[in-house]
Amino acid sequence: MRKAIHTEKAPAAIGPYSQAIEAGDFIYVSGQIGIDPETGDVASGIEEQTKQVMHNLQAILTEAGADFSQVIKFTIYLASMDNFATVNDIYGRYLTEPYPARATVEVSRLPKNVEIEIDAVVYSK
Repeated sequence: MRKAIHTEKAPAAIGPYSQAIEAGDFIYVSGQIGIDPETGDVASGIEEQTKQVMHNLQAILTEAGADFSQVIKFTIYLASMDNFATVNDIYGRYLTEPYPARATVEVSRLPKNVEIEIDAVVYSK
């Protein structure tokens, strides 16, 4: 059984996908970028984009009845690994131990030419 998760407190999907899908004991959160859901504007710079991405992820998790403590894996996509330390610092402020698993990769381009995108897998039970 699958259930789509949607909240107005995170940006609407910009394609044929859901913000998140709950399937059994797991929630799969689609990649979030630094778009302000109220204005549709992309945040400026890596610091503000990272904060907005984390807020967007948090809004989706809240809608699903979950939180960051239940995330078992994040994948972070960066337009430049030069931003790794900055992202790592901001991202870490939202988490507590035990930290989730994570992969971080540099990609050639992201939607709307943003600098960061993050997706998540959540154990919801």
